[in-house]
Amino acid sequence: MSVPVWAWFAVIGGLLVVLAFDLWIVDRGEPREFSLKQAGFWVGFYVTLAVIFGIILWVFDGPTHAGQFFAGYLTEYSLSIDNLFVFYIIMTRFAVPKIHQHKVLLIGILMALVMRGIFIAIGAAALANFSWLFYVFGLFLIYTAVQLVRQHGRDDDEVAENAVLRWARRVLPHTDDYVGSKIVVKVNGKRMVTPLLIVMIAIGTTDLLFALDSIPAIFGLTTDAFIVFTANAFALMGLRQLYFLLGGLLQRLVYLSYGLAFILGFIGVKLIAEALHTSGVSWAPEVPIWVSLSVIGITMVITTVASLIKARRDVRASKGNTTPASAKQG
Repeated sequence: MSVPVWAWFAVIGGLLVVLAFDLWIVDRGEPREFSLKQAGFWVGFYVTLAVIFGIILWVFDGPTHAGQFFAGYLTEYSLSIDNLFVFYIIMTRFAVPKIHQHKVLLIGILMALVMRGIFIAIGAAALANFSWLFYVFGLFLIYTAVQLVRQHGRDDDEVAENAVLRWARRVLPHTDDYVGSKIVVKVNGKRMVTPLLIVMIAIGTTDLLFALDSIPAIFGLTTDAFIVFTANAFALMGLRQLYFLLGGLLQRLVYLSYGLAFILGFIGVKLIAEALHTSGVSWAPEVPIWVSLSVIGITMVITTVASLIKARRDVRASKGNTTPASAKQG
């Protein structure tokens, strides 16, 4: 897909304008807790933007690249839901006030978007010059899928701090407590950062670590850097509002890791099969994008429905096992 330079600038500029408006909405007036109604509106807004972008791709470049975008967007969005569990742990661990959580997520994910853009550019250049990397990506995705299944149900009470976060906490002079929504303050004439900046670094760098499986996953669907970047960007842009919209629902998606493992495993096998097909192996199939899109969509629907059914049954079972106080007295 040949994308002119002006199109890159137009898309990136448009995304920055939307994010700047989002940040302005958050920062205007007194900080306040993000409501469920607001979260629902913004999730719908960002999903609609992604759908409109995909339709524009379809109109101007045909169904193939549009299908690749939608498949990549669904994959990145699905993987992002799993990331929200870790974001929740980080917010809890750093005791971030709810009125500031939206700003933390916005700045942290904006940092991640910039760093992901660099990763995507490097990945696209590497795949263009070293075709054997397709096998590496495929095997890595299959390995990640197996690890997701093996780690299912583990209690992640703590998040291991990455090197960047450890460096920031050690080097940057910081206050012990939050100072409103400020990230930098002066204390006794000395400039210090607040824990809010540390949390932003934690969110941004942790999300970058998630890119180690999400970026290979989308490269398994398309090698077009423009589609890879836009699918990542649209998925990340709606991630903050999804965090507040899902709320307690996150804890009920008990089969999410199984669904994501199946998607990553499928893409890993697809990546290796198509690499073999390109190398001239006759029995290796070339999986059309509509098959990938169908597998991803159906898997997430089944995973979500099965999780909610399981959660409802667990609630009913817990209520059934509760003995009323009157029965005990009798």
